[in-house]
Amino acid sequence: MRTGVITGLGSALPEQVLTNKDLELSANTNDEWIVDRTGIRERRIGGMTSTLSVEAGRKALDQSGIDPAEIDLLVLATTTPDQMVPATASVVQHQLGLNCGAFDVNAACSGFTYGLVAAQGMVTIGVNNILVIGCDSLSRITDYTERNTAILFADGAGAAVLQVQEADTPAMLGWDLGSDGAAAGILYAEIGGKLVMEGREVFRRAVRVMVDSARKTMEMAGVTADEVALVVPHQANIRIIESAMNKLDLPMEKAALNLARVGNTSSASIPMALDEAVADGRVKPGDLVLLVGFGAGMTWASAMLRWDGA
Repeated sequence: MRTGVITGLGSALPEQVLTNKDLELSANTNDEWIVDRTGIRERRIGGMTSTLSVEAGRKALDQSGIDPAEIDLLVLATTTPDQMVPATASVVQHQLGLNCGAFDVNAACSGFTYGLVAAQGMVTIGVNNILVIGCDSLSRITDYTERNTAILFADGAGAAVLQVQEADTPAMLGWDLGSDGAAAGILYAEIGGKLVMEGREVFRRAVRVMVDSARKTMEMAGVTADEVALVVPHQANIRIIESAMNKLDLPMEKAALNLARVGNTSSASIPMALDEAVADGRVKPGDLVLLVGFGAGMTWASAMLRWDGA
């Protein structure tokens, strides 16, 4: 069968570091309070979605060794496009020198996994090589005087090259995508406005949908929690991750974490954490890797990968 294998990964972060100590000067908060409730110590801000996407995409292309001319499709997951029109994917496509279709996906923090599942489906109908990027510049829509959101959100990009291979089994063994628009009001930003969040309600729903989605994906894949080698969760809040991992009977040692250094980067969260885990040697060929997250919408997404790539 035709299946899409990840053969290259890349990440990008803006240079400016915003620490918890910095936030003490602008928001009614302190370092101890932030670390205790979120696990975040610092974050990066100041990037543009197109610029960060190009940097991460170029690194993924270089790692894969693929000729950019062979990329057939670019999928950019973002909730912070550079402009209303055109799609930022088109700008990124041009700057990377690609000659292919390109489109944006807005599923907030679930966006990269949404894009990866969509890309895998495109492979099965004949598309050969796809660049999937998750990128957000949330600093543009974050009020850094508002404690609930200032402590969380940041900028970053992560990218993956998906290349077609003929195999006996698929590289993506299971997946689950979901949305509940009735919860749109618990995390949103109006056009031209800043992020607004009902933190307790987001926490309550996030744990539930992450656990439910992960279980559905494991059931589709026909695997148990014991067989999962690595979990790459959306890097939103350490308490959410700990609660979800506990309910799934997965030890925290199996979680890929980078939120202490980069904060919540929305669509970039999962691909950046995956990139770091692979670079650190935490994944070997044949390992089962579970991607799982949630986002505004409310959306959620998960996917089970059998690792055989970068």
